[in-house]
Amino acid sequence: MRAEAKWVRISARKARLVTDHIRGRSVPEARTVLAFTTRAAAREIEKVLRSAVANAEANHGLFGDDLRVSAAYVDEGPTIKRWRPRARGRAARIHKRTCHITIKLAPVPEQRETRARSAEPQAEERPKRAPRRKAAEPKARSAETEKAAEPKKAEAREPKARSAEDKPKKTTARTRKKKEETEA
Repeated sequence: MRAEAKWVRISARKARLVTDHIRGRSVPEARTVLAFTTRAAAREIEKVLRSAVANAEANHGLFGDDLRVSAAYVDEGPTIKRWRPRARGRAARIHKRTCHITIKLAPVPEQRETRARSAEPQAEERPKRAPRRKAAEPKARSAETEKAAEPKKAEAREPKARSAEDKPKKTTARTRKKKEETEA
């Protein structure tokens, strides 16, 4: 069950953005997504989706809400080329792009319930995240370590007094002369 709209006057790139949203969804969900999509391509794709559902109901006797979008793709169509006058007697080419929109539908598999039941045990088997630490815990720890850290903090606060012996001496030509005089 499929429907195709050919030579739609919209760029294939723009239409692909919308078809990506509905691929794999059920028909009612796809209709809702298209109704709230603000792009112009959404209207064209919605028409194709309605046509595909009508084809499935008329030709295959299926109920439209029990179908899902199995494939939705957009191919490039022919590009209409036009010319636009530009400054100094030149002309610029205008590409009016077209596309072909195709939507394929398939019945929804009946194995939904078994999948949901098999997913529950897997969720329980998954390891849980470690619980978050409360704000009181780090404070309690810091009170214990504060006592041990106090002497270190006191040492760090006191500026170290340097004696004249600890400081490195700068030697200049003048100081060298004085040294030589005192030694001699």
